[in-house]
Amino acid sequence: MHIRPSSPGFLSPALNRRGALLGALGLLALPATRVAAAAPAKSKQQQHSDVWPHASQVPGGVARLSLGPSAKRPEAFAGDVPLLVLGDAIEWTALVGIPLATSPGDASIAMRTESGTEKQIAYTVGAKQYREQRLTVPPRTVDLSPEDEARYERERAHLATVMATFTDLRPNASLQMRVPVPGRRSSSFGLRRVFNGQSRNPHSGMDIAAGTGTPVLAPLPGRVIDTGDYFFNGGTVWLDHGGGLLTMYCHLSRVDVRVGDVLKTGEQLAAVGATGRVTGPHLHWSVMLNRAMVDPALFIAA
Repeated sequence: MHIRPSSPGFLSPALNRRGALLGALGLLALPATRVAAAAPAKSKQQQHSDVWPHASQVPGGVARLSLGPSAKRPEAFAGDVPLLVLGDAIEWTALVGIPLATSPGDASIAMRTESGTEKQIAYTVGAKQYREQRLTVPPRTVDLSPEDEARYERERAHLATVMATFTDLRPNASLQMRVPVPGRRSSSFGLRRVFNGQSRNPHSGMDIAAGTGTPVLAPLPGRVIDTGDYFFNGGTVWLDHGGGLLTMYCHLSRVDVRVGDVLKTGEQLAAVGATGRVTGPHLHWSVMLNRAMVDPALFIAA
Protein backbone atom coordinates (compact mmCIF):
# COMPACT_ATOMS: atom_id res chain seq x y z
CA MET A 1 0.00 0.00 0.00
CA HIS A 2 1.68 3.20 -1.17
CA ILE A 3 1.13 5.80 1.50
CA ARG A 4 2.17 9.38 1.98
CA PRO A 5 0.84 12.20 4.14
CA SER A 6 -0.82 14.87 2.03
CA SER A 7 -2.24 17.10 4.73
CA PRO A 8 -1.56 17.98 8.34
CA GLY A 9 -1.72 14.69 10.24
CA PHE A 10 -2.70 12.64 7.26
CA LEU A 11 -1.16 9.55 5.75
CA SER A 12 -1.93 9.15 2.07
CA PRO A 13 -0.39 8.07 -1.24
CA ALA A 14 3.02 9.42 -2.22
CA LEU A 15 3.56 13.18 -2.46
CA ASN A 16 3.92 14.29 -6.07
CA ARG A 17 6.20 17.25 -5.95
CA ARG A 18 5.89 17.81 -9.67
CA GLY A 19 2.55 17.93 -10.88
CA ALA A 20 -2.98 13.05 -2.08
CA LEU A 21 -21.33 11.21 15.14
CA LEU A 22 -30.45 10.54 20.54
CA GLY A 23 -46.38 14.14 27.80
CA ALA A 24 -43.55 11.53 29.27
CA LEU A 25 -45.64 11.63 32.50
CA GLY A 26 -48.83 11.04 30.54
CA LEU A 27 -47.39 7.94 28.94
CA LEU A 28 -46.24 6.59 32.29
CA ALA A 29 -49.85 6.74 33.50
CA LEU A 30 -51.07 4.53 30.65
CA PRO A 31 -51.30 0.73 30.80
CA ALA A 32 -48.33 -0.99 29.20
CA THR A 33 -50.30 -2.05 26.14
CA ARG A 34 -51.46 1.53 25.55
CA VAL A 35 -47.92 2.85 25.98
CA ALA A 36 -46.80 0.61 23.17
CA ALA A 37 -49.69 1.77 21.02
CA ALA A 38 -49.03 5.43 21.82
CA ALA A 39 -45.34 5.28 20.89
CA PRO A 40 -44.96 6.13 17.19
CA ALA A 41 -43.16 3.66 14.99
CA LYS A 42 -39.63 4.64 14.10
CA SER A 43 -38.92 5.65 10.56
CA LYS A 44 -36.31 3.75 8.62
CA GLN A 45 -33.93 6.67 9.11
CA GLN A 46 -34.52 6.65 12.90
CA GLN A 47 -34.05 2.88 13.04
CA HIS A 48 -30.58 3.28 11.56
CA SER A 49 -29.57 6.42 13.51
CA ASP A 50 -28.23 4.35 16.42
CA VAL A 51 -26.23 1.97 14.25
CA TRP A 52 -22.50 2.67 14.27
CA PRO A 53 -20.82 3.40 12.07
CA HIS A 54 -23.45 4.92 9.82
CA ALA A 55 -23.53 3.52 6.31
CA SER A 56 -22.28 5.78 3.55
CA GLN A 57 -21.41 3.95 0.34
CA VAL A 58 -19.19 6.64 -1.16
CA PRO A 59 -15.41 7.06 -1.39
CA GLY A 60 -14.17 7.56 2.18
CA GLY A 61 -17.37 6.02 3.58
CA VAL A 62 -18.42 2.69 5.10
CA ALA A 63 -20.59 0.00 3.50
CA ARG A 64 -22.61 -2.25 5.83
CA LEU A 65 -23.17 -5.54 3.96
CA SER A 66 -25.33 -8.39 5.26
CA LEU A 67 -23.64 -11.78 5.32
CA GLY A 68 -26.81 -13.58 6.45
CA PRO A 69 -27.13 -16.15 9.26
CA SER A 70 -24.37 -18.49 10.35
CA ALA A 71 -23.68 -20.49 13.52
CA LYS A 72 -20.17 -19.02 13.63
CA ARG A 73 -18.76 -15.70 12.53
CA PRO A 74 -17.92 -15.88 8.82
CA GLU A 75 -14.82 -14.31 7.34
CA ALA A 76 -15.02 -11.54 4.77
CA PHE A 77 -12.36 -9.92 2.63
CA ALA A 78 -11.86 -6.93 0.37
CA GLY A 79 -9.31 -8.42 -1.96
CA ASP A 80 -6.90 -10.07 0.44
CA VAL A 81 -7.59 -7.61 3.30
CA PRO A 82 -9.75 -9.01 6.14
CA LEU A 83 -12.91 -7.10 7.06
CA LEU A 84 -14.56 -6.32 10.39
CA VAL A 85 -17.59 -8.62 10.88
CA LEU A 86 -20.24 -7.86 13.54
CA GLY A 87 -23.47 -9.60 14.57
CA ASP A 88 -24.66 -12.99 15.76
CA ALA A 89 -25.94 -16.31 14.44
CA ILE A 90 -29.14 -14.61 13.20
CA GLU A 91 -27.31 -12.14 10.97
CA TRP A 92 -23.71 -11.10 10.44
CA THR A 93 -22.67 -7.79 8.89
CA ALA A 94 -19.41 -6.90 7.21
CA LEU A 95 -18.17 -3.32 7.61
CA VAL A 96 -16.21 -2.19 4.57
CA GLY A 97 -14.05 0.91 4.59
CA ILE A 98 -14.11 2.43 1.10
CA PRO A 99 -10.85 4.16 0.12
CA LEU A 100 -11.06 7.81 -0.94
CA ALA A 101 -9.48 6.93 -4.28
CA THR A 102 -12.29 4.45 -5.16
CA SER A 103 -14.13 5.25 -8.39
CA PRO A 104 -17.95 5.21 -8.22
CA GLY A 105 -19.53 2.02 -9.57
CA ASP A 106 -19.81 -1.67 -8.83
CA ALA A 107 -17.72 -3.30 -6.10
CA SER A 108 -17.76 -6.56 -4.19
CA ILE A 109 -16.35 -8.43 -1.20
CA ALA A 110 -15.80 -12.13 -0.63
CA MET A 111 -17.43 -14.06 2.23
CA ARG A 112 -15.95 -17.34 3.44
CA THR A 113 -17.96 -19.70 5.68
CA GLU A 114 -16.68 -22.24 8.20
CA SER A 115 -17.05 -24.98 5.58
CA GLY A 116 -14.73 -23.06 3.26
CA THR A 117 -17.44 -22.04 0.83
CA GLU A 118 -16.81 -18.60 -0.68
CA LYS A 119 -19.23 -16.25 -2.39
CA GLN A 120 -19.11 -12.71 -3.73
CA ILE A 121 -21.35 -9.99 -2.26
CA ALA A 122 -21.86 -7.04 -4.56
CA TYR A 123 -22.54 -3.41 -3.65
CA THR A 124 -22.40 -0.04 -5.37
CA VAL A 125 -20.15 2.89 -4.56
CA GLY A 126 -21.85 6.23 -5.15
CA ALA A 127 -20.22 9.51 -6.12
CA LYS A 128 -19.33 12.27 -3.66
CA GLN A 129 -17.76 15.66 -4.32
CA TYR A 130 -15.57 16.97 -1.52
CA ARG A 131 -14.68 20.66 -1.15
CA GLU A 132 -11.27 22.19 -1.67
CA GLN A 133 -9.04 23.84 0.93
CA ARG A 134 -5.96 25.98 0.30
CA LEU A 135 -3.23 26.19 2.93
CA THR A 136 0.16 27.81 3.32
CA VAL A 137 2.83 25.81 5.12
CA PRO A 138 6.63 25.91 5.32
CA PRO A 139 8.07 25.19 1.86
CA ARG A 140 10.26 22.34 3.12
CA THR A 141 7.12 20.36 4.03
CA VAL A 142 5.89 20.52 0.44
CA ASP A 143 9.10 20.28 -1.60
CA LEU A 144 11.14 17.75 0.34
CA SER A 145 14.90 17.77 0.51
CA PRO A 146 16.71 14.47 -0.19
CA GLU A 147 17.23 14.02 3.55
CA ASP A 148 13.56 14.65 4.36
CA GLU A 149 12.52 12.37 1.51
CA ALA A 150 14.69 9.57 2.89
CA ARG A 151 13.23 10.10 6.37
CA TYR A 152 9.72 9.97 4.98
CA GLU A 153 10.39 6.72 3.11
CA ARG A 154 11.68 5.08 6.30
CA GLU A 155 8.59 6.25 8.19
CA ARG A 156 6.27 5.11 5.40
CA ALA A 157 7.68 1.59 5.45
CA HIS A 158 7.26 1.37 9.23
CA LEU A 159 3.71 2.76 9.20
CA ALA A 160 2.64 0.30 6.51
CA THR A 161 3.19 -2.47 9.06
CA VAL A 162 1.23 -0.52 11.70
CA MET A 163 -1.72 -0.05 9.37
CA ALA A 164 -1.82 -3.77 8.54
CA THR A 165 -2.69 -4.59 12.19
CA PHE A 166 -5.68 -6.93 12.50
CA THR A 167 -6.68 -8.38 15.88
CA ASP A 168 -9.85 -9.98 17.24
CA LEU A 169 -12.74 -7.63 17.94
CA ARG A 170 -13.73 -7.47 21.60
CA PRO A 171 -17.06 -9.22 22.39
CA ASN A 172 -20.24 -7.11 22.10
CA ALA A 173 -18.21 -4.19 20.82
CA SER A 174 -19.98 -0.86 20.36
CA LEU A 175 -18.41 1.20 17.61
CA GLN A 176 -19.97 4.54 18.53
CA MET A 177 -17.00 6.78 19.28
CA ARG A 178 -16.70 9.81 21.52
CA VAL A 179 -14.94 12.80 20.05
CA PRO A 180 -11.36 12.65 21.39
CA VAL A 181 -11.07 16.38 22.11
CA PRO A 182 -13.66 19.18 22.42
CA GLY A 183 -13.48 21.95 19.87
CA ARG A 184 -14.55 23.30 16.52
CA ARG A 185 -14.08 21.09 13.50
CA SER A 186 -11.57 23.15 11.55
CA SER A 187 -11.15 20.81 8.62
CA SER A 188 -13.39 17.96 7.57
CA PHE A 189 -12.59 14.62 6.04
CA GLY A 190 -12.13 14.41 2.29
CA LEU A 191 -11.17 18.01 1.56
CA ARG A 192 -9.06 18.32 -1.55
CA ARG A 193 -5.90 19.96 -0.23
CA VAL A 194 -3.76 22.56 -1.99
CA PHE A 195 -0.50 23.37 -0.19
CA ASN A 196 1.40 26.47 -1.27
CA GLY A 197 -0.48 26.35 -4.57
CA GLN A 198 0.33 22.68 -5.19
CA SER A 199 -2.46 20.10 -5.28
CA ARG A 200 -2.09 17.16 -2.92
CA ASN A 201 -4.17 14.11 -2.00
CA PRO A 202 -7.43 14.62 -0.07
CA HIS A 203 -7.52 15.14 3.69
CA SER A 204 -7.95 11.73 5.28
CA GLY A 205 -9.08 12.75 8.77
CA MET A 206 -10.92 15.30 10.90
CA ASP A 207 -9.12 18.36 12.26
CA ILE A 208 -10.39 19.72 15.60
CA ALA A 209 -9.23 23.15 16.73
CA ALA A 210 -7.97 23.10 20.32
CA GLY A 211 -5.23 24.79 22.28
CA THR A 212 -1.83 23.27 22.88
CA GLY A 213 -1.94 20.98 25.92
CA THR A 214 -5.65 20.10 25.63
CA PRO A 215 -6.05 16.43 26.70
CA VAL A 216 -6.71 13.91 23.92
CA LEU A 217 -8.96 11.04 25.09
CA ALA A 218 -9.52 7.55 23.68
CA PRO A 219 -12.80 7.40 21.70
CA LEU A 220 -13.17 3.65 22.26
CA PRO A 221 -11.33 0.97 24.23
CA GLY A 222 -8.10 0.21 22.44
CA ARG A 223 -4.47 -0.84 22.61
CA VAL A 224 -1.59 1.46 21.72
CA ILE A 225 0.22 -0.01 18.72
CA ASP A 226 2.51 2.86 17.74
CA THR A 227 3.83 6.18 18.94
CA GLY A 228 6.38 8.44 17.31
CA ASP A 229 7.48 11.79 15.97
CA TYR A 230 6.91 11.79 12.22
CA PHE A 231 7.91 14.27 9.52
CA PHE A 232 4.41 15.20 8.39
CA ASN A 233 2.32 14.06 11.38
CA GLY A 234 4.55 15.24 14.23
CA GLY A 235 3.80 13.61 17.58
CA THR A 236 1.55 10.64 16.79
CA VAL A 237 -0.35 7.82 18.54
CA TRP A 238 -2.10 4.86 16.89
CA LEU A 239 -4.79 2.79 18.69
CA ASP A 240 -6.06 -0.66 17.67
CA HIS A 241 -9.75 -1.26 18.46
CA GLY A 242 -9.91 -4.74 16.88
CA GLY A 243 -11.16 -6.11 13.59
CA GLY A 244 -8.96 -3.82 11.51
CA LEU A 245 -10.44 -0.67 13.08
CA LEU A 246 -7.60 1.72 13.97
CA THR A 247 -7.46 5.38 14.98
CA MET A 248 -4.61 7.86 14.66
CA TYR A 249 -3.92 11.13 16.53
CA CYS A 250 -1.39 13.62 15.13
CA HIS A 251 0.48 16.90 15.80
CA LEU A 252 0.65 16.08 19.51
CA SER A 253 2.67 18.23 21.91
CA ARG A 254 2.97 15.34 24.36
CA VAL A 255 2.42 11.57 24.24
CA ASP A 256 1.24 10.03 27.54
CA VAL A 257 1.15 6.34 26.55
CA ARG A 258 3.50 3.61 25.42
CA VAL A 259 3.13 0.80 22.91
CA GLY A 260 1.20 -2.04 24.55
CA ASP A 261 -0.85 0.16 26.88
CA VAL A 262 -4.56 -0.76 26.95
CA LEU A 263 -6.95 2.18 27.28
CA LYS A 264 -10.59 2.50 28.23
CA THR A 265 -12.95 4.96 26.57
CA GLY A 266 -12.17 8.44 27.88
CA GLU A 267 -8.65 7.74 29.14
CA GLN A 268 -6.03 10.31 28.21
CA LEU A 269 -3.48 9.33 25.62
CA ALA A 270 -1.80 12.62 24.68
CA ALA A 271 -2.09 16.40 24.46
CA VAL A 272 -2.90 18.65 21.49
CA GLY A 273 -0.01 20.39 19.81
CA ALA A 274 1.33 21.90 16.60
CA THR A 275 4.07 19.48 15.58
CA GLY A 276 4.70 18.24 12.04
CA ARG A 277 3.15 19.95 9.01
CA VAL A 278 0.58 22.33 10.52
CA THR A 279 -0.73 25.89 10.34
CA GLY A 280 -1.51 26.03 14.09
CA PRO A 281 -2.37 23.85 17.12
CA HIS A 282 -5.11 21.32 16.54
CA LEU A 283 -5.79 17.58 16.70
CA HIS A 284 -5.81 15.60 13.50
CA TRP A 285 -7.91 12.46 14.06
CA SER A 286 -8.08 9.65 11.53
CA VAL A 287 -10.14 6.45 11.49
CA MET A 288 -8.91 3.50 9.45
CA LEU A 289 -11.02 0.46 8.55
CA ASN A 290 -9.57 -2.45 6.55
CA ARG A 291 -6.56 -0.23 5.77
CA ALA A 292 -8.74 2.53 4.28
CA MET A 293 -9.03 5.96 5.86
CA VAL A 294 -12.75 6.68 6.39
CA ASP A 295 -14.79 9.63 7.64
CA PRO A 296 -14.67 9.80 11.48
CA ALA A 297 -18.06 11.60 11.41
CA LEU A 298 -19.70 8.25 10.60
CA PHE A 299 -18.70 6.99 14.07
CA ILE A 300 -19.89 9.93 16.22
CA ALA A 301 -23.17 11.62 17.14
CA ALA A 302 -23.92 14.65 15.01
